[in-house]
Amino acid sequence: MHLSEAQRQAIRAHAERAYPQECCGLLLGWRQAAEKQTCDLWPAQNAWDGETARSFEGLRSSQALAAGKERHFSIAPREMVQAQKSARERQLDIIGVYHSHPEHPAVPSEFDRAIAWPEYSYPIVAVRDGRARELNGWVLAEDGTFVPEAITAAGVAAAPDGSLS
Repeated sequence: MHLSEAQRQAIRAHAERAYPQECCGLLLGWRQAAEKQTCDLWPAQNAWDGETARSFEGLRSSQALAAGKERHFSIAPREMVQAQKSARERQLDIIGVYHSHPEHPAVPSEFDRAIAWPEYSYPIVAVRDGRARELNGWVLAEDGTFVPEAITAAGVAAAPDGSLS
């Protein structure tokens, strides 16, 4: 997965603004074979609430889900549709979902695994004491486990239509 330094800094800044809650957002870009190029970020509002928690009760206990935005994130369906429409108009796709882990390492949780899609990239930034720390990339393997995905520096990101971000 390619993320420019500016995109990495934007994810870290978003995580720090959202602290002590989790931040979340989408990676808009393109993929070709195993290569994924992020052209733009779509910072989203963490829409996790009681109704969202109830929809996941089959995946986790009610007590674990009650932790709120400090331990969970959700992107509202309306915002997902807006992001998808914006990406499509620019001949891009949603290629990943980033989020933060306040006071926890930048490794996926069991809940992250349960809601993951295999074709997406999952950058996670750890935030300790309000300061963004490590940013690690993950992808869901065919066996349903997360494996590290290298985050490489990108040059100027060009969309398939040739436009530059």
